[in-house]
Amino acid sequence: MTSRYVNLSSEGAVGMIALNRPHVLNALNRDLMEELVTELERMDRDDGIKAIVLTGNEQAFAAGADIKEMADESAVSMLLQRQFDVWDRIGGIAKPIIAAVSGHVLGGGCELMMSCDLVVASDTARFGQPEIKLGVMPGAGGTQRLTKAVGLRKAMELLLTGDTMTAEEALRCGLINKVAPVEVYFGEALKLAQRIAAMPPLSVRLIKQAVRKAQDLPLAEGLDYEHHCFHLLFASDDQKEGMQAFLEKRSPQFRGR
Repeated sequence: MTSRYVNLSSEGAVGMIALNRPHVLNALNRDLMEELVTELERMDRDDGIKAIVLTGNEQAFAAGADIKEMADESAVSMLLQRQFDVWDRIGGIAKPIIAAVSGHVLGGGCELMMSCDLVVASDTARFGQPEIKLGVMPGAGGTQRLTKAVGLRKAMELLLTGDTMTAEEALRCGLINKVAPVEVYFGEALKLAQRIAAMPPLSVRLIKQAVRKAQDLPLAEGLDYEHHCFHLLFASDDQKEGMQAFLEKRSPQFRGR
């Protein structure tokens, strides 16, 4: 299935979304973002989909925001457009999103990647927030998520110089999970998504929520939230099935209930 700016497909319990503006290196305009988030929300509601892979192409995951769309805007017009509302909706996706990235992963593209839960990168990927070179700064989480991912010093360096990182450096800094050759990076992301899709869906959902909470809550509050989720899972059929299968030395059959 193909929409205007994203290509849609699935394989088993994994939904796949590919950004599709190759002539501008998948620059993120408003229509693309609205279409992307609408499809993410649709897959999130689809009980047959357990994990989502988000990708671009070998040349670019996304090279940034669409500068032509913003160049003549004013502070007031940008404020009234509420353009970051659509970005905030990504945080409401309950299912895990695995980013498969290659080539340019810059500006808004890097911010979009950081909004995902796991990242598999090709060895050709380059990461950065070059907004400072345009007289602006990141606005969709670049200063916040990058700092939490790589630490204050490295984030300052990247944000204040506009420099980029290689995939290997991004891996060492903790920005991504895995680097693979460009020929197989998408396949590696798909395999990771399939492994997660085979896990009990309620556990996946609550683990994702708890880990996200860990970024924002003090430890004591985070532990309280973890305890709550842990106890809640004992009301699920999957907990009974998982533990009984363990005792019976067989493979569990999880149903998301």
